[in-house]
Formats: sequence, C-alpha cells, structure tokens
Amino acid sequence: MKHLLMAFMLALLAGCSSTGDNGDDDYADPRDPFETVNRDLWDFNQSLDEAVIRPAALAYEKIPEPVRNGLYNMAENLDEPSSTVNNLLQWKIADAGVSLSRFVLNSTVGLLGFFDVAGELGMTKRQEGFGEVLASWGVGNGPYLMLPAMGPTVVTDRGGDYVDGLYFPLDVLSWPANLARYTIKGLTMRLELRRQEDVLENSLDQYSFVREAYFQNWRNNVYDGNPPLEEPEEFEEFEDFDDD
Repeated sequence: MKHLLMAFMLALLAGCSSTGDNGDDDYADPRDPFETVNRDLWDFNQSLDEAVIRPAALAYEKIPEPVRNGLYNMAENLDEPSSTVNNLLQWKIADAGVSLSRFVLNSTVGLLGFFDVAGELGMTKRQEGFGEVLASWGVGNGPYLMLPAMGPTVVTDRGGDYVDGLYFPLDVLSWPANLARYTIKGLTMRLELRRQEDVLENSLDQYSFVREAYFQNWRNNVYDGNPPLEEPEEFEEFEDFDDD
C-alpha cells in the first residue's frame, strides 16, 4: 500500500506539472492522465526487467517444472478465501462454494495447496479480487498507473488487492512468507510473458500496446470473460455526419 500511495503521489505531481504539455493533445488517452510519468516508469521497469527480473526468471526456470507448479499452486491457494468472500459480495453463491471447497481440499489432501486436487476433480478456479467487486458495483477504474517493478494497473484494481490482503490467511503471513509468495507469482508470470515478447517488440509503441492489453484483460476479468460489446467511436462520428 505504501508503494501504491508513493507512486500515485508522484504520478499526481508529475501529471499536474505537465498538464500544459498534454492538454492540447487530441490523442491523449483520458484513462491515462499521468502518461508522462507513467512512460518514465515504463522505461524504468524495462531496465529493471533486463537487469534483474528476466535473469531471475530464467534461473527459476531451471527448477523442475512439477516443483515450480506446486509452489505456484500453494501461492494461489492462499487467495481462495478472499475469492470466497468476493464471490459472495457479487452474489455468486455457487462460485463462492467452489472457492471455499478448493481451499479446504487443496489445503488438506493437496498438502497446503502444493497439489491442485480440487482442479483434478473438476473444480476450476473462481478467482475474484475486491477490485472486481468494486467494479461490479459501478465504482470507476480510476487513473491508469505504471507502478515501479509491479507494472500496469488502475487504482481500483490495486486498491482491491490491499483489501484482499486483509483476509485470512494472508493477514497472518509473515513478511518473508509474503515476499516468497509474491516472488513465486512474479517469476511464474514473467516466464509466461516470454510468449508475448515478439509481439511486444514488433509493436509501434510498446507502452500503448501494454496499456491496451491491460485494459482488455481487466475488463475481461470484471465481466468474467463476457464483456459487453462497445461501439467504436468512429461509428458514432459517422452517425453524426449522416445526421448533418
């Protein structure tokens, strides 16, 4: 949370100081009011990835895959109680039952979640964050932020993660255990992102590409994979032209 507040304050200050630069830009994205500082943080994250994160992920890949999968399952299993509550808050009673059952089964028979026994029985994840709960209640996304080492987010998404950390068992984890959990998740995600490296490198503007990918993924999560269709803005312009 401290990192979030610090990044947001820095973005706010930089955004206010550069309002004149972006105010006349017809192509500025209204979802990204702090684009100037966000692009600087994007460059910082790229340098950090090249120097630290990517080499660490490649080293982590040398661990046998079954062990890596088990560690990741354990890290994910700790999110099941928060998913139970968040599903209930959206009146997804059946999904809440699945999340609770997964936690009980995997924490016992699955040896603290190392083995995804529930998944083998057909109980797939029903993961929900508190940020998605807020979005389902009509709370806006808030400004787009590029956080140091953490990557792209919006205030509602990252703020929801803070609330999720207040649920059991995350609220009783020591900081070394929490650090290990975030490290395992981060390294696993970085290995998965290698498949997208070529697409990213061939994009005209990598920053904009990642921003659009984030919003598409966030919208997909909020609507559980079935987002409503949006009419492109250019169609609206054509309609206005026809009216004239």
